[in-house]
Amino acid sequence: MNEQACPLPTPPGPQEKAAMERMLAGRRIAVVGLSDDPDRPSYEVAEYLASIGLEIIPVNPKCDQVLGKKCYASLRDVPGTIDVVDVFRRAEFCPEVVRDAIAAGVKGVWLQSGIRSPQAMQLAREAGLDYVENRCLKVEHARR
Repeated sequence: MNEQACPLPTPPGPQEKAAMERMLAGRRIAVVGLSDDPDRPSYEVAEYLASIGLEIIPVNPKCDQVLGKKCYASLRDVPGTIDVVDVFRRAEFCPEVVRDAIAAGVKGVWLQSGIRSPQAMQLAREAGLDYVENRCLKVEHARR
């Protein structure tokens, strides 16, 4: 993945570092906004996460399947427990993603590099969810 897709962020503070560690231990990851285009960063990140043995759940109402897996229209449609939601959506859509994550009983929400949403952060923290923004899940997993 090129650096533009996942630039290096500033070092995390103690609260963010703890949230990252808990989410990096997650095994079942819903990727909201996962594209079926192999040239998109969402595809590359999800493919990497699957390659290291994590269960990827594609969430995109425009796709039927991604990476050979059934694609769900919304987090609310995903059966079973979700550990982490990795978000590849523009900031204005992130509060709704967090609301869906809360309704689905998700443990943490991770907004990819370049995505920041104060409203999504507030919703996640008020609900007691782990929350990280503007960081690449692939990069952080690889650093581990």
